[in-house]
Amino acid sequence: MRDEAITLELTERLSRELPTGRVLTDRGVTEGYAHDEAEWAPYGKPVAVVRARTAEEVRRTVRACLSHGVPIVTRGAGTGLSGGANAVDGCVVLSTEAMTAIKEIDPLERLAVVEPGVVNEDLRTACAEHGLWYPPDPASARWSTIGGNVATNAGGLCCVKYGVTRDYVLGLEFVTGTGELVRVGRRTAKGVAGYDLTGLMVGSEGTLGVITEVTLRLRPRRPPEHTVAGYFASIVDAGRAVAAVAAAGVTPSALELVDRHCLAAVDAWKHMGLSTEAEVVLLGRTDAPGPAGDEEADVMRDCFAEAGATYAVRSTDQQEADALFEARRLAYPALERLGPVLTEDICVPKGAVPEMLARIHAIADRHDTLIANIAHAGDGNLHPLLITPADDEDARRRAQAAFHDIIAQALDLGGTVTGEHGVGLLKRDGLRDEVGPEVMALNRAIKDALDPRHLLNPGKVVSYAEPGPGQ
Repeated sequence: MRDEAITLELTERLSRELPTGRVLTDRGVTEGYAHDEAEWAPYGKPVAVVRARTAEEVRRTVRACLSHGVPIVTRGAGTGLSGGANAVDGCVVLSTEAMTAIKEIDPLERLAVVEPGVVNEDLRTACAEHGLWYPPDPASARWSTIGGNVATNAGGLCCVKYGVTRDYVLGLEFVTGTGELVRVGRRTAKGVAGYDLTGLMVGSEGTLGVITEVTLRLRPRRPPEHTVAGYFASIVDAGRAVAAVAAAGVTPSALELVDRHCLAAVDAWKHMGLSTEAEVVLLGRTDAPGPAGDEEADVMRDCFAEAGATYAVRSTDQQEADALFEARRLAYPALERLGPVLTEDICVPKGAVPEMLARIHAIADRHDTLIANIAHAGDGNLHPLLITPADDEDARRRAQAAFHDIIAQALDLGGTVTGEHGVGLLKRDGLRDEVGPEVMALNRAIKDALDPRHLLNPGKVVSYAEPGPGQ
């Protein structure tokens, strides 16, 4: 009864302090906000969803939850793949999806100021109108939001050359775990005053604060890219080609790996006329201007051929090249049509890519699990996709065992458990194995300082003794 009374008091307060329509309590609606896209990650039942539209509404929501001791789980578009936005029982889900203003694009300073609900692709389109470019481009760019990209330090196809979200976040406005609205960072090209609290917030997955505004660095629009495609009979040969490109001193603007399972799934869905003759396709691009671009494309093609490609060519058909990269972006939703997909996000040193791909192949055989592969291969960020038949419990257990084996093998090769999707719920054990108890203690100390009541996205990333989702 006490919990019910607290819930009623809280929802009544939120309804008084926020505009009409912001607070949603209908179970049929709130259940739709209870989890992200992470397969088999547990989640609980929120008591309410708040669809905030302003920073002040976020601040009021956080303060109300603090005063009632109710957890807050921040959510963007819900496209995450680690369970980082999954509700815990009795929480308020604070959705920033309606905070969609692009407040400023400054061509002189090359920066943009946006609210967290701005969709990545919408920002890129707006920047292009000013001759500018926002590089981070996750495969979910058409759906994922800048707030979620910042929360997970998202990457994408361009990261091999241009870096990840953290490299473009100049400043943030956010609500702290004590209910204060603060600004950190800068708008200047340089600045080293104080600790890097902006960098600390990027990748914190909603556990240290609720982001309400982001100031982003932009780049000039880049020249057209040259595309190189390589077809391989072996995923290990494709991995050798990746290592060869790096050894040749070429930094491509994209270097993506897509296997036959992914291409077949995309073609069955979108009927794009994709070839599935090769086991693996490597897609390389260079945006170096002038003759340097031609030279880099030729080097990549030669690296592909020398590593064992059955077919390697510089594309002269832009439509065909764009179709292959579009297939790369559509691989995950296409595979979801086949059954539940458990998505990995390991990253290994570039020189270890061939060995890691070989180990993934062996893990698939050992656990009798279908593993399709896509990868930001140029920076060693691999996304094995573990596919299981629906409602097959034994297959689910085998896939989960394979998932943990892949993490262990990545760490054994000097890699990390997550390159861009975040720790969330699925990678907490892997994080502990990766960083060790001393560093975990430092992480908990930061959490204690910025969220002393442990109400911001509890149970994610740095776990304490508090109940997890649904417990």
